[in-house]
Amino acid sequence: MSSAITLSAATRQNLLSLQDTAALAATNQGRLATGKKVNSALDNPVNFFSSQNLSNRSTALSGLLDGISNGIQTIQAAAKGIDTVTSLVKQLQSVVSQAQSNAATNLPKVSGTVALGAPGEASTTGKSQRDVAMAKTVLGTAAPATSSASGNLGLSASAANQVQLKAGNAVYTYTITATDTLGDLVNAINKSGIANASIDSNGLLSVTGSGSDALSVSVGATAAGTFTSSTADTALLFGTGTTTSGVTGGGTSAQRSALVDQFKNLRTQINQAAQDAGFNGTNLLAGDKLTVVFNEKTGGAQSKLDVQGDALTASSLGIGSLVDSASTQSGADFGVQNNADLTKAANALTNALTSLNSLSSTLGSNLSVVQTRQDFTKNLVNVLDTGAANLTNADMNEEAANSQALSTRQSLGISALSLANQANQGILQLLR
Repeated sequence: MSSAITLSAATRQNLLSLQDTAALAATNQGRLATGKKVNSALDNPVNFFSSQNLSNRSTALSGLLDGISNGIQTIQAAAKGIDTVTSLVKQLQSVVSQAQSNAATNLPKVSGTVALGAPGEASTTGKSQRDVAMAKTVLGTAAPATSSASGNLGLSASAANQVQLKAGNAVYTYTITATDTLGDLVNAINKSGIANASIDSNGLLSVTGSGSDALSVSVGATAAGTFTSSTADTALLFGTGTTTSGVTGGGTSAQRSALVDQFKNLRTQINQAAQDAGFNGTNLLAGDKLTVVFNEKTGGAQSKLDVQGDALTASSLGIGSLVDSASTQSGADFGVQNNADLTKAANALTNALTSLNSLSSTLGSNLSVVQTRQDFTKNLVNVLDTGAANLTNADMNEEAANSQALSTRQSLGISALSLANQANQGILQLLR
């Protein structure tokens, strides 16, 4: 039967001290090894679970950063697409400008073939043929200019007291008075906005359209609200060969015709650029909707930004097709040979640039919001990680100092235990 070993009180006290020191040293070594003072709920339940909650939220927000980054790239891809489309629209403006620069070769012109101021009249009056023609009275009995009289063109006051101009849908009618000279008639035509009239040095009358629509110039009269042209009187102004429908003119420009394909290709590139402006399956220029989530919550507590895209095409920008026609086009299309349509095209392109600038501004605003939230999320993740670490991480400087202190304490405890045992050794010496 074994019996318990009896230790002195001093020995037991020193032994307990060494055991406490060893336990503290073990705890200290664990903190030094893991870097944490709270490794489980047993160490500190409040700090452990609080730190875990902070870490879980940090992890969730970190996962959202990838979605935020994709959102930024999606918006930037759309912005680059708009920049490309803007560049293409400016190229279209250049094409229209080139077409407009060829207007002089495309204007309809009605040229007279009869000299309204004859060489003999110029010799008699001592004036140029042009001045002789400009001074003649339009209506009345035909009479040549003399040294004492200006002359008369001989248009019938009853059947031809009006000049009517037609260009496209525009109509201008001027009523000739009994005292009107050819100069007065020329000035009236020049004020019409439809055409410009002039008399050349040979006394020939020519009327040039202000636009590229086919021009009709007729001399006649209005009865019961209906204008009736006079072939004979029209011939007095422009020469023989005219018809009762008046004198028409117009032409096409080969340079303008060559620009139609350029316009078409650039218009196609606008549509293709918009189609290619997507990122990761989302294209804001195709009308897709982008949702960027900023927090880990759901429902009404979720923080997010919805960016609704627009289906961007040449048609949606109001840029119609350019066709090789001198007539006015309906809708958004433009006739390249028609000056009024080219002006309409230039205005449409200017409006398209305004729309693109507005869309670019909207995307820029949304991009700024997403980038700001990205920075905020990164900072918040850092705050959460720091807060979690503060609750569980050990102070390594303090633990290193504790390690040194515990080592010294352990050495002293062993020395104290040795001194406590020396009393028993003295008894052994007496027994020998």
